[in-house]
Amino acid sequence: MHDAAVVGRIRRKYQSLSLEMDERMRRQWAAAESRELGWGGMTTVAEATGLSRMTITAGLKELDLPAEQRASDAARVRRIGGGRKPATHNDPELLAALETLIEPLTRGDPESPLRWTCKSTRRLADELTRQKHRVSAGTVSALLHEAGYSLQANRKTREGGSHPDRNAQFEYINSLVRRFLKRGQPAISVDAKKKELIGDFKNPGGEWHRRGSAEGVRVYDFPDKVLGKALPYGVYDIVNNQGWVSVGIDHDTAQFAANSIRRWWTKMGTARFPRGTELLITADGGGSNSSRSRLWKVSLQQLADETGLTLIVCHFPSGTSKWNKIEHRLFSFITQNWRGRPLMSRQTIVNLIASTTTRTGLTVNAALDENKYMLKIKVSDDEMAALAITRHGFHGEWNYTLKPR
Repeated sequence: MHDAAVVGRIRRKYQSLSLEMDERMRRQWAAAESRELGWGGMTTVAEATGLSRMTITAGLKELDLPAEQRASDAARVRRIGGGRKPATHNDPELLAALETLIEPLTRGDPESPLRWTCKSTRRLADELTRQKHRVSAGTVSALLHEAGYSLQANRKTREGGSHPDRNAQFEYINSLVRRFLKRGQPAISVDAKKKELIGDFKNPGGEWHRRGSAEGVRVYDFPDKVLGKALPYGVYDIVNNQGWVSVGIDHDTAQFAANSIRRWWTKMGTARFPRGTELLITADGGGSNSSRSRLWKVSLQQLADETGLTLIVCHFPSGTSKWNKIEHRLFSFITQNWRGRPLMSRQTIVNLIASTTTRTGLTVNAALDENKYMLKIKVSDDEMAALAITRHGFHGEWNYTLKPR
């Protein structure tokens, strides 16, 4: 098996040529590539192209035929529509069943749109077969690739200590989200994006310029004393595939996080959910929306009192922030949208965030939050006792409900 760079090169080459080749030419081209790669070439080409090993083997046999016989066979191509139909053609509900299985355990790098799952293709195939969807591990792998999933190196998948109820918490969150979606009540994923330097600083990635005319930026990344840093806090509407980002300029505190949710509800939520009575909030276990933060709970109680919404809050266990939907449904695309471009001003950041879209229909609104947020605010025991909070039976430190007082 060759490395990911070889697989990517073969895949790009195949995608650029496949539309110009008929079925016979595709299998012979794949066979020639696998032979050129040597040991493990067939597996590599099969993964890159989606062609089966049997198809590539047939191509290898054809390449070994005498030149005269290959020339006589050149005009014979299987009729359009011939061959085995895709698994999803014979089983239209297969893809939906697969996505249901992997959804609670999907994760991704916040800086990349790639996603992956900790369930093996063989295990997924076994579970689908038990659900009356007869499918092989190879077909599951092909469907995952089509859905944007990718094999990931294990050096970046370790996320600290594992709580014994980690997966159970994922399932618990997933069941609540599905329940809210079914009832038409709002469910959001929230988090703070990494702080961004404002000014003519290098931004990772690249964009198209005429040769030799790349934009110049500073050599050293010392923050500009006037412009400072931007603190984007995002709210992702799971129901409608919409995002809201408050771009703060002061401190990333629990009050800033709660105010970002308040602004989303005022600007977007009330219009989308005019009959909303409850709001499900999924958040990481640390940071400004930490499950242990007293100020976070007090700030949410104030939000519940103001809006009349019952807030159901679920936190992801420590070290599992990549499972938060906002990471690979919103933040990854914002990062792509401004890659290679210096974030020259606060308004530039707001405009780039608001212009982020995807082919799946994502839309984003953004606004600057110029409020000042104090650090180290102490919350007394009396304030905590006054909260209308109910902890859930399953891990009440992660899951709780705040009702309007």
